[in-house]
Amino acid sequence: MGFTGPLKYNKWKIKIAALRMYTCCVERINYDDFFEKFSLPDTLNSWFLVAQLHVWMCLVRMRQEGRAGKYLCRYVVHSMWEDVEQRGKIMGIESVALKASMRVMTENFYAAIFGFDEGVLSHDRVLAAALWRNLFNRQCEDPRQLELAVEYVRKQMQYMDSLNGEDLLLTGEVKWRPLVEENAQSILKPTSPQYNDAGL
Repeated sequence: MGFTGPLKYNKWKIKIAALRMYTCCVERINYDDFFEKFSLPDTLNSWFLVAQLHVWMCLVRMRQEGRAGKYLCRYVVHSMWEDVEQRGKIMGIESVALKASMRVMTENFYAAIFGFDEGVLSHDRVLAAALWRNLFNRQCEDPRQLELAVEYVRKQMQYMDSLNGEDLLLTGEVKWRPLVEENAQSILKPTSPQYNDAGL
């Protein structure tokens, strides 16, 4: 797996940063905006599709940070599955149904990552097709919704690339740009987060 030997930072600090990064993917997103603008039903599955998109964007950025970044990625994904299971239980989904549903979600997640990776490295048409399959669940009739989704991913990735990798590894802090902005082209240099010796 390539996780042998010491990492640049303390593993515990990286795990805490991973949990915080995952939390940013679920608590700093205006899900109502996504449901409304993209005509998504307000369900656990729709919530998961929006969350997985943001988790994927974090994974793309953190994979650029070498072994420590890959280690953090592993824990972001681990946190996501724990959260999905907890939410399913809170919603009263029976354990057999929840297990089956999570199996499907896992397969879809890895297929989505592959599709999004290919899309972001390719033309907007390829990214739009990946978003149509994996965010809209093949249920999008309005090309403007797809255009907005592609623009959102592109500007978010550009913004993520401008963030300092060391700060991300130590804090896990991600502030997302809004879904709809007046001037999506303008990217301001983000301010560096502050952290103490414990990485908190």
